[in-house]
Amino acid sequence: MSGALFVIGTGPGNPEQMTPEALAAVEAATDFFGYGPYLDRLQLRDDQLRHVSDNREELDRAGAALSMAADGAQVCVVSGGDPGVFAMAAAVCEAIENGPAAWRAVDLTILPGVTAMLAVAARAGAPLGHDFCAISLSDNLKPWNVIENRLELAAKAGFVVALYNPISQARPWQLGEAFKLLRKHLPATTPVIFGRAAGRPDERIAVQPLSQADASIADMATCIIIGSAETRIVTRPGRPDLVYTPRFMAEGRR
Repeated sequence: MSGALFVIGTGPGNPEQMTPEALAAVEAATDFFGYGPYLDRLQLRDDQLRHVSDNREELDRAGAALSMAADGAQVCVVSGGDPGVFAMAAAVCEAIENGPAAWRAVDLTILPGVTAMLAVAARAGAPLGHDFCAISLSDNLKPWNVIENRLELAAKAGFVVALYNPISQARPWQLGEAFKLLRKHLPATTPVIFGRAAGRPDERIAVQPLSQADASIADMATCIIIGSAETRIVTRPGRPDLVYTPRFMAEGRR
């Protein structure tokens, strides 16, 4: 007997930014697998069970959820943000690829959510209005030289860059190194948006020029958006400034 597995995202943390599809999956599921702080965002019934694991145990979590679903349960794997962006959807797919045949028979539904860069961008204006990319600064799953190469190529190509996992206690230096590298290829006035806990009560949004961008104000709850050479700031008296990247690029500009 095969059950069902839903992979959902809770959005950036504001309950109103969780999609109706994800809420319906929560209502239908009996068992929930995820990192504790993400599971804490859900309003579960007494008959719904939590299976909490550390944030670095994604593959083990995915395997446990698939095993339970293969035995007939209605299971929900919970991520923050969007489950397909640096989150659990990829871990579930990897577990299915390398796991037993029974896991391939599980009814799998991956539901899109609101990822951090979208919430931060909306708070700041429209910095993702033209071409952009997302890069994780964590070197747990890829070497640092690959991250450096991708940052350099993205800056040279004129992409706005959203940085995930920018800093941690084990990686206190990498964001500063990323800023140092990007300063070689982007104007000093390029806006850098620090978006911490966007949409939550402890939200903090700050905008600094790349020349003065201070890595020490970021933590793992911060998503950072670095503009391109085209990104602009619109000042508004008595209102927050708007950071946006025009939809049209002038002829001959990169």
